[in-house]
Amino acid sequence: MTAAAAAVPGPGGSGWLRAMPAVFVLIWSTGFIVARYGMPYAPPLKFLAVRYALSLVCFGVWVVLAKVAWPKARAQWGHLAVTGVLMQAGYLGGVWAAVHAGMGAGLVALLVGVQPVLTAIWLSLNGGRISKRQWAGLVLGFAGLVLVVSRKFGQGAEVNPLTMALAVFALLSITAGTLYQKRFVAPCDVRSASAVQMAAALLVTLPFAAMESQGIEWNAHSTGAMAWSVLALSLGGSSLLYMLIQRGTATAVTSLLYLVPPCTAVMAWLLFAEPITLVTLLGIGLTAVGVSLVVRSER
Repeated sequence: MTAAAAAVPGPGGSGWLRAMPAVFVLIWSTGFIVARYGMPYAPPLKFLAVRYALSLVCFGVWVVLAKVAWPKARAQWGHLAVTGVLMQAGYLGGVWAAVHAGMGAGLVALLVGVQPVLTAIWLSLNGGRISKRQWAGLVLGFAGLVLVVSRKFGQGAEVNPLTMALAVFALLSITAGTLYQKRFVAPCDVRSASAVQMAAALLVTLPFAAMESQGIEWNAHSTGAMAWSVLALSLGGSSLLYMLIQRGTATAVTSLLYLVPPCTAVMAWLLFAEPITLVTLLGIGLTAVGVSLVVRSER
């Protein structure tokens, strides 16, 4: 059973498949919003370790209740563990640690937004074919991304070797994880696959979380952030990313991440009354056109 088949049963599956990219972008964009609520009350790696543990329990219960098959080949378990370390522990750990160390969320989003460019370059260097239209889309998407988050640079965000290293580590982790999963992970049920990924991420994160001296202060903000992180981001966003990678090519899937910072800017305007300027609207338009060019070329 493939991941898509497991999650999209029945005749209505085609409509859900068409909506998957938009739903993924909306859910993934809330990651930076959640950080604003939960980060002041918890160190990043302890928060993520609890998130991985709770997500593992949820996926495990789901697998048992739905009688989902676990991966049969030992190599498949290993490949899923690698993607879990890269796309969960590496990516999220780098992003949350960079924000906690003082880097602005907009700057982190900009740096991680370079991922589609890195993916396209890697594919082109390894025999892949990136059309002129796709390159134009990648350039437009990146230009729109810079416009959307450019105002963040003037707000005193701290940039130092530590925060830059953490952000670049997150960028390289999710880029490598996406390419690795597309090449080595065979189609399998997204629920059991996600459980394996969460277990691997938890095992890698726990030793580093134990080094953090600050504890988690449980209150309405941190509890709400944790609940959303587990239910929406892990069970929803990570599962959708897994299925999108399985169904599409790496360049088209990673290009969807171009829409995350603009979407986050809109959410911040709605929730926190952060202004959206004409430059932001122009950036959103360029980003949408860029993603459209890449995805249309892939199809």
